[in-house]
Amino acid sequence: MTALPLQSKTALVTGASKGVGKGIALELARQGADVAVNYNSDAEGAAATVQTIQAMGRRAIAVQGNVGKKADVDAVFDRVLAEFGRLDILVNNAGIQTWKPLLELEEAEWDRVLSVNLKGCFLCTQRAARAMKDSGIGSIVNIGSGCNKWAFPNLVDYTASKGGIEQFTKVAAVELGPLGIRVNCVAPGAIEIERTQNEAGDYAGTWSRLTPRRRVGLPADVAHAVAFLCEDKTDFITGQTIWVDGGLFTRPAWPYD
Repeated sequence: MTALPLQSKTALVTGASKGVGKGIALELARQGADVAVNYNSDAEGAAATVQTIQAMGRRAIAVQGNVGKKADVDAVFDRVLAEFGRLDILVNNAGIQTWKPLLELEEAEWDRVLSVNLKGCFLCTQRAARAMKDSGIGSIVNIGSGCNKWAFPNLVDYTASKGGIEQFTKVAAVELGPLGIRVNCVAPGAIEIERTQNEAGDYAGTWSRLTPRRRVGLPADVAHAVAFLCEDKTDFITGQTIWVDGGLFTRPAWPYD
C-alpha cells in the first residue's frame, strides 16, 4: 500500500474547532498526519473535530489555549510535544476580526485582534521552530487573507494583522530556512463558513459574481493548498504566499462587465 503524503507526521492547527481551521485539520489527517486541534472557547467544536479525525484512524487531541498569550502557547506546545513526541507541521490559522470603521474602532478591539492574529502567529511560530530545529525539518503555514493585498473598509485591525502575517512569513522563511524549516502563507479569498455567512444575505451569490471561477470558496479549497505545502515534495517552496481565491484578488476593479 502506498504511504499517504503526510504519513507519520504530526501537526498542530490553531483555531481548528470550526470553519477553515477545522477543514485544514481534517485534510491533514486524511493525508496521514496525527493532529492536535487547538481552540480557545469552542470546546464542543474541537471535540467534534477530534472525533472525526480519530474515526479516520489517526491520533488527535484537543488543546485549549489563547494563542495571543505566551503562557497559553507554552502550555499548548508542552501538551502537544508530550503527546506526540515531536512536531512536523504548524498551521497558524487562529484569527478574529472587528467589523467597525477606523474612526469608531476602540483601542481594546485593535489590541485584541492584533494579539490573536499577529502576535499569536509569532508566538506559535517561535515555539514550533524551536521544536523543529532539532529534527532539521518542518513546515509552518500561516493563514492570510485577501486583506494581504486589498484594503477592506471596516476591517482595519484585521487587515493590518493579515498584512503583517505576510511579511512575517517572509522574514521567518529567511531566518528558519537554514534550520530546515519552511514557512509559507496561504491567503484565502471569499470562503463560505459560519462566520462569513452572516456578512451578507447571500454570501455565496454576492462573492461568486466577483470571482472569476464564479463560485465561492470552501474550507476544503484552503485545506488542499495547506496540505500540499506540508508535503516533503514541496521542500523548495518557502517564503511564498499562495492565493486560494478563484482569481478574486487577481481581478482588478473593472467597470465594463
